[in-house]
Amino acid sequence: MAVGVATPPDRPARPARPALHPPREMPRRRNIGAPAGRIALVHALAHIELNAIDLGWDIIARFSGEDLPRQFFDDWVGVATAEAEHFALLEARLTALGGKYGALPAHDGLWEAAHETACDLLARLAVVPLVLEARGLDVTPAMIDRLENAGDRESAAILRRLYEDEIGHVGIGACWFRHFCAVRGLDPVTTFQDQVRRHFSGALKPPFNRDARDRAGFPASYYAPLASGQSMPCATPSHVMEEK
Repeated sequence: MAVGVATPPDRPARPARPALHPPREMPRRRNIGAPAGRIALVHALAHIELNAIDLGWDIIARFSGEDLPRQFFDDWVGVATAEAEHFALLEARLTALGGKYGALPAHDGLWEAAHETACDLLARLAVVPLVLEARGLDVTPAMIDRLENAGDRESAAILRRLYEDEIGHVGIGACWFRHFCAVRGLDPVTTFQDQVRRHFSGALKPPFNRDARDRAGFPASYYAPLASGQSMPCATPSHVMEEK
């Protein structure tokens, strides 16, 4: 069956809430040892996963006219499906904790990244799975430990599921990034670094979870040279994936 061609909207349909703010205007994270802190954390993660659903479908529609392999579309349908499962798990956990999705403010950084990379598939692959989702691999293990220490084993178990799935999602991004670099006759390492410099205004912040990144087929030769800040056009920290 052929894949059709679509022109997606600039922004996906969104619920009326949560209220969206620039990342720098978001309140500081709360102590997850307290119930309100855990609600805020799970709310932030649910918001990220809702955006991830949109990003999975957007890469399919946004680049549908580029005569891409069918497997590319199949892979991102799988990613979008997994992200929907993640959101459902987090929304249910949020309800169990006494919260409600949309009750707290959230940031719009993930969709800002999608808008910035709408012009080029290599840019989208470099920034979304290989910067933003890879950042999730770096910070999630510590969040799991903090939730365990707070006695919230249910939330920790959900994050373990998300963590394992996201290794696969980063791996899909890395695989297709290398494929399209080969198609265009480009070196993937230098092309990744160039795309990040052009399209990502934050800093790549160590420490990196090299074990998880290596499992995803995304070695340090790609991202380590960007971590010093000297190679980046802007050293302003990005809060897009701080909660993931």
